[in-house]
Amino acid sequence: MISKVRCDARSPSTRIRTRENAVKLTPTAHFSTICIHAGQEPDPTTGAIITPIFQTSTYVQPEFGRHKGYEYARTQNPTRSALEANIAALEGGRAALAFASGMAAIGAIASSLSAGDHVIVTENTYGGTFRLFDKVLRRYRLDFSYVDTSDVDAIEQAFRPETKLLFIETPTNPVMTITDLKEVSALAHGHGVRVAVDNTFASPYVQQPIPLGADLVIHSTTKYLNGHSDSVGGVVVAAREDDAEWLKFVQNAAGAILGPFDAWLVLRGTKTLAVRMECHNRNGQAIAEYLDGHPKVRQVFYPGLASHPQHALAARQMRGFGGMLAFELGSLEAARRLLNSVRLMSLAESLGGVETLISHPATMTHASVPPERRAAIGITDGMVRISVGIEDIDDLKADLDQALEKV
Repeated sequence: MISKVRCDARSPSTRIRTRENAVKLTPTAHFSTICIHAGQEPDPTTGAIITPIFQTSTYVQPEFGRHKGYEYARTQNPTRSALEANIAALEGGRAALAFASGMAAIGAIASSLSAGDHVIVTENTYGGTFRLFDKVLRRYRLDFSYVDTSDVDAIEQAFRPETKLLFIETPTNPVMTITDLKEVSALAHGHGVRVAVDNTFASPYVQQPIPLGADLVIHSTTKYLNGHSDSVGGVVVAAREDDAEWLKFVQNAAGAILGPFDAWLVLRGTKTLAVRMECHNRNGQAIAEYLDGHPKVRQVFYPGLASHPQHALAARQMRGFGGMLAFELGSLEAARRLLNSVRLMSLAESLGGVETLISHPATMTHASVPPERRAAIGITDGMVRISVGIEDIDDLKADLDQALEKV
């Protein structure tokens, strides 16, 4: 007998306002409705309800000096434009610009900075972000300070006259630290500093930084927005017109664009974002509670647990607590035994797919971070990270049960 799963994403808490140009939507459309309809309308030629994949490099112009809004595929593509409108509506932003990867999206934001500028960064940020900032952008005389952005006083002390950007990741990867976006955005704006938030771990369903004060929101669309582990991409959502104009310029000038097929795959993914995230929320909470009660697990990092130091903040700021968690087994050998023993869960990098992925941050996602820095931010050799999928929860628990027996 197959158990029935109810993933109901329609509730008063999911009501948000959309941009005025959102397709077919009223100003008070619910989130799950926005996922399915924003930025999309039936194809005018055929009536196709799904946005076509416009797999073309150029567009024929009817006469000299006149075109139909599209000239060259690096500059504009209708499939990409539909996705950008969709994600802008999901985040409540002015515009969204899609890029070839999440790192390309972060690089586009960094392109607005100039030599000598200073950036304050969440200390427990993704290893790829740290690598870009520390190994690439420092070469162009940008400076970065890494602080615990859950500590408002630490942020205050890090500001300099040359500080231009506060770059926040919340929840952090992988120790799940939460930053109070409303409070730190107000603080940064008081210093004339823009706020960028990597919202990949949460997704727009769980957390919307722009209504809380952020100027820019970044996603690796590879993760929850796509949701099916079959596309790589990134997006930046801008709340301000000047940021949107610059990002559009950089998208065309640098050319790290999201291709039409990947844009189509992510559009397919966002249609089910609300129902998927409800399942991720529910399964993430259940796995966190299961691990929290297991005698071989020393600590669980998940904001949905009452023991999490920022549980109350997460409950205010987030809609559910997501499907990402980490836990401590005490040693590299214990982590190795568990990772080699899982059967249903897949040992792999990445996150946010419908299938459950399990990984070892110290040697995978954060391998580019120096060991002493990993230790300082709490990433140990005994830490394991899980991106909890939407499989049956009893099957996931059974897999962990048999794997933990071997630890």
